[in-house]
Formats: sequence, C-alpha cells, structure tokens
Amino acid sequence: MHDLRHSARRLNPVSPDAAVRQRSRQHLVRCVETATACGATLIGGPLYAPIGYLPPHRPTRDQSAWAVEALLSLGEVLDTEQITLSIEPVSRSEMLFLRTAAKARQFCEDVGHSRIGVSIDTYHANIEKRNIVDAIFSLGPYLKHVHASENDRGLLAEGHVDFATLLAALKSIGYGGYGMIEGLGYAPEDETSPGYLLADVKMSPEQLVRKGVAYLSPLIKGCLPRHCLHFTIHFPPPG
Repeated sequence: MHDLRHSARRLNPVSPDAAVRQRSRQHLVRCVETATACGATLIGGPLYAPIGYLPPHRPTRDQSAWAVEALLSLGEVLDTEQITLSIEPVSRSEMLFLRTAAKARQFCEDVGHSRIGVSIDTYHANIEKRNIVDAIFSLGPYLKHVHASENDRGLLAEGHVDFATLLAALKSIGYGGYGMIEGLGYAPEDETSPGYLLADVKMSPEQLVRKGVAYLSPLIKGCLPRHCLHFTIHFPPPG
C-alpha cells in the first residue's frame, strides 16, 4: 500500500498539485511513444488516475476536468503514433474515480477523441455492474478492449461470470477488437506477485492460461469477426 500511495503522489492526472498533473501528462506521452517503439497499437488501463488512489470523497468537478484535460492533451501524439487509449473502469477496492461503463462512456464523450475508448474487465464489471451484458451494449463503439476474468481472478468457467453470453453480446455489437485472459496463478518463486498471496496454490499461471484457452476457444470460434487472444497472468504491484 505504501508503494501505491507513493505512486499516486508522483503520477496522478487528477492530483490537486498542478506540477504532478503536468508530470503525469508528460509520462503518458512517453507511454504512447514507447508503445509505438514496441510495435503496439493500444494502451489500456486506468490511465485517468493511479490504482490505489482512494481519497475520502467522491470525484470532484475539478478532478473530472483535470482527467479530461490530461487525455485531451494526448490527442496529437495519439494521432501521430496511431495509438488507441482504452480506459478501464476499476472497482471500488482499487479506485473511486471511475468505476462503471456508463461513467467511462460519458468520460470518453467529454474527451471527444476517436482514439480514446473503454476496456471492460469482467472481474471489475462483475462488482460494479449488475448486468455485464448491459455494460457491453451501453458502450457500443466505445468498447476497444476486453479482459476475460473470473469473479475471483481464478480459472475461467469455475466462477459465475457467463462468458458465453458475454461473447454473444460482443458479436451483437460487432466487436472486432482484442481480448485477453487476466487472472492470478500461483508461482512460489514470484513472491512479489498478487498470485503468490491470493491464487489457488494448485493453479500455476501456465495452467490458468492453457485451461482458460481450452474453455474460451470453442465459444469464440465463429463468434467474433476478427479476434485475437493474448494473455496476462498477473500484474506485479507498481514500483
């Protein structure tokens, strides 16, 4: 938690400190340039505020304006580098600023740039949205990226997220973007990972991927017009 708070002080697009906001905008520009150098075409995540930023109040008008300002400032570099930003609503235990698909869509409308859209992470959406399918339909063309994750970040199909119905919804809106499996596997040698503390000790990262692919592949086949899976097993805590 100390690392998260330290990160929030250093880089935070919605900080009340103008110098921190400026540093954060410069950091986002470097992220876009680095993504291009790596051959990427999309950057996703809670790019409007840092994970672990949990002030004791609801988002203010100033913070909303600062977040819009930060992403608007990236318009030129996004066009030059041909990068899409996909902002991710994150559930209440990790952030308060932007938690739902509806607010994410409104945020994108406020920014008004064609290269800025939304990611849905089914883990977070399962917490913040009573019906994930409704969230998919509400986003429509703003949906740029999908994280397939169980309600406990464990093995797909062993929780209560209905992936078959979600994939059908993606087909209905003509989704043609990317998807990824996100979860926690246990690797005893990786003591810094969330999976070391939280994952089923019988489920390695490799097993999580192989079994997840085996489950999703027949559901995906013939469903989405242009679909590619890549995988994230866990995110190490920010340094």
